Amino acid sequence: MPDCIAVINAGSSSVKFAIYAPGDALTLYRGQVEGIGTSPHLRIVTTKAEVIADRTWSPDGFNHETATREILLAGQQLVQGRVGGIGHRVVHGGRSYAVPMRVTPTLLDDLAKLIPLAPLHQPHNLAPIRAIMAAAPSIPQVVCFDTAFHRTQPHLAQAFGLPRSLTDEGVQRYGFHGLSYEYLVSRLRELSPAHADARVVIAHLGNGASLCAVKAGRSVASTMGFTAVDGLMMGTRCGALDPGVILYLMQEHRMDAALVEDLIYRRSGLLGVSGISSDMRSLRASDEPAAREAINLFVYRIIREIGSLVASLGGVDALVFSGGIGEHDPLTRAEVVEGCRWLGAALDPGRNTRGDGLISNDASRVAVWVIPTDEELLIAQHTAAVLLAPSARDPSAESS
Repeated sequence: MPDCIAVINAGSSSVKFAIYAPGDALTLYRGQVEGIGTSPHLRIVTTKAEVIADRTWSPDGFNHETATREILLAGQQLVQGRVGGIGHRVVHGGRSYAVPMRVTPTLLDDLAKLIPLAPLHQPHNLAPIRAIMAAAPSIPQVVCFDTAFHRTQPHLAQAFGLPRSLTDEGVQRYGFHGLSYEYLVSRLRELSPAHADARVVIAHLGNGASLCAVKAGRSVASTMGFTAVDGLMMGTRCGALDPGVILYLMQEHRMDAALVEDLIYRRSGLLGVSGISSDMRSLRASDEPAAREAINLFVYRIIREIGSLVASLGGVDALVFSGGIGEHDPLTRAEVVEGCRWLGAALDPGRNTRGDGLISNDASRVAVWVIPTDEELLIAQHTAAVLLAPSARDPSAESS
């Protein structure tokens, strides 16, 4: 059994990490390096929220690889070098990879080929893996894929109405946030087994936002598709968009692919509509009409997509909120559930304010839950399982 399991979850400007004790998945430390590219800052806390490391660097030359080396050094010092394995969140596994796998050079090369499918995520996911391979090649690494949970969707839920040659090339709906959904299904099974085996819509609402229809614990449909920009409006991403808009921008505004990418990923969503912020807290605090309009559009898209997912399920028995907004913004939850009154969903105001566990009232026909997600814990569990498997003794057995 590995001594300790470390988990790394890399984003565009931050690298989150956690260290777990062997066997019982008890969290020992959590931390992150944030502000990569602007003002790098490392902070590590214990489970009691005691700060044990707080350090800053100059942004010059400090990238994801640098952050990973600093995290690796700090982690080895904290556990006296007893890091038996490191698990990573990788956004895209494509068609070929749908289970957690030990990293090999061949696997890493294959995942790099998927960068065009997730340009804002995949490069940052892979950078720490390469840095650890260079700095500590003896530590085994395991990758867990955000797309894997959705591979159970029926073919029609994954297909576009495009020529078959493009479908065969891999142009299809993949879905994302799968590690979060997988964890939430497992927690719902602990909290309410009957609902976990029923028809559930899960709302992962944060700076990145999506919905997933789950039936008997398996993904049936999701709002994100070929990329993580599809579906709901998000913090800076536009969500579902008529392809004709892209053509218009290219033809009339002479925008190339890079400018379109910047627009739909970084300058749209709550930020673009409000012109103020991508942070829901800032928009809630603002008196500007544009802030209210951005919130209303965000909620409207959620309600509309819930209707679509309920249709794919043939009904719904439970609605689960998670993610930064889903867990911490009772007003958004109330507005969404109000728009779902036609489903028989109704909140208990007191429970919703507390925002923990079951928040629907006793007369609601749909159980409404708030469940905090924990992707890092799930990755730690998967990593330990992979490293304990017989094939882990022979990494070449997991090459593509």
